[in-house]
Amino acid sequence: MATMNFSIPEDVKERFNRTFANANKSAVVTQLLEEAIERAERKRQSDEAIQRIKSRWHQRPVLTEEEIMQAREDGRP
Repeated sequence: MATMNFSIPEDVKERFNRTFANANKSAVVTQLLEEAIERAERKRQSDEAIQRIKSRWHQRPVLTEEEIMQAREDGRP
């Protein structure tokens, strides 16, 4: 098991200690860290997906208004 040291505001420490007084604080912090890591990884994946979409934006087909209207008509029953 590894040890990590963090500086946090005193009021956060007090609230944490009150809230988790009867809990395994190491387990609580570990779970919070895992959740934060997962959230950061999802954000990174989302940001990368957005960049891929943006990079292909200039490759999209350019249609005239008439072509769009015709495609709408063609798609109707």
